[in-house]
Amino acid sequence: MKKFATEIKWGFLFTLAALLWMVFEKTMGWHDVHIAKHAIYTNFFALIAITVFIFALINKRNTDLGGKMTWTQGFISGIIISIVIAILAPLSQYITHEFITPNYFENAIANAVDNAGMTKENAEAWFNYNSYTIQAVFGALAMGVVTSALVALVVKRK
Repeated sequence: MKKFATEIKWGFLFTLAALLWMVFEKTMGWHDVHIAKHAIYTNFFALIAITVFIFALINKRNTDLGGKMTWTQGFISGIIISIVIAILAPLSQYITHEFITPNYFENAIANAVDNAGMTKENAEAWFNYNSYTIQAVFGALAMGVVTSALVALVVKRK
């Protein structure tokens, strides 16, 4: 475990950043009044996600690897961070939808039916805790692999 302490720390920090982003989205009205804009604006979190991965891999390189890091080392470290994020995803989704924005699914369903032409049944199948948790777990793994590969290219140092 000590070998992966840096990755575990950054997985938790990423999850904290994501929760703070949810508070920001809620505050901006993207979960209720301006929910129609949510699908666009939520993508700006990618900038924060990439920044967290950059800091994480720099931290790994400088703290654990003596200032040197190959692409492979960075990529593997990023994948481990992604696994930690994926493991924390169900808890993060629970906190988000139970405490930060408990009406999000109702609002999203209403918006999808009223403005996106979805049937109520399809909207309910998509906008619920189980669906979002599955999306969060697999999204963390998929996007984590891509982000890790790209950030490792930037952060590597011989």
